[in-house]
Amino acid sequence: MSKGNETKITDELYAYMLAHNPPLDAVQRELVETTYARLPDQAGMQSAEEQGPLLAFLVRLTGARHIVEVGTFTGFSALAMAQALPADGRLIACDISEEWTAYGREAWEKAGVADRIELRIAPALDTLRAMPSEPHIDLAYLDADKGNYIPYWEELVPRMRQGGLVVTDNVLFHGGVIDPQATGGAAAIKEFNEHVAADPRMDSVMLTVADGLTLSRRR
Repeated sequence: MSKGNETKITDELYAYMLAHNPPLDAVQRELVETTYARLPDQAGMQSAEEQGPLLAFLVRLTGARHIVEVGTFTGFSALAMAQALPADGRLIACDISEEWTAYGREAWEKAGVADRIELRIAPALDTLRAMPSEPHIDLAYLDADKGNYIPYWEELVPRMRQGGLVVTDNVLFHGGVIDPQATGGAAAIKEFNEHVAADPRMDSVMLTVADGLTLSRRR
């Protein structure tokens, strides 16, 4: 079995990678720093810095106009994607925290994209189930409570247009997915990964970006 390359991502190599990616703009950088300063115990929930430019790239690559985000936290990923949308594009952001998303609301206003983002504070399954059932979503970003990943997936996939993209974060769960005794979130992600790999409706690839990212295209 091919093992792939032997590149180890050191701090120096990680910094090199960031330096050769599109830099965060002033509003994005302020939001990232504010999240770590104000919410140090939860800041690890924020999408990794390199995921912002990647998500924006995927929005432009797919020509997305209708995006759904499941799990918004303080709004960094929603900000990056909304900035890549055309002026008439829309992003529905699903979260349950008024406190955390308030940071996002402020950043979206500063960046001039608040009119592209509709924040829905409610259980995400309720929000998804209330959406039109026909395929209409161009891109979805899944980064929420791990125990509900499969139910979220099952609500999203039928609503994805042909060629639409589901981007799922944390699919390596800090390495916990290879633990045969995995419990909690790691066990939920292991089950989710098997579910995705066996789904005949989607073409999927898993990448070692940040904590693991799976890209799934609707057939």
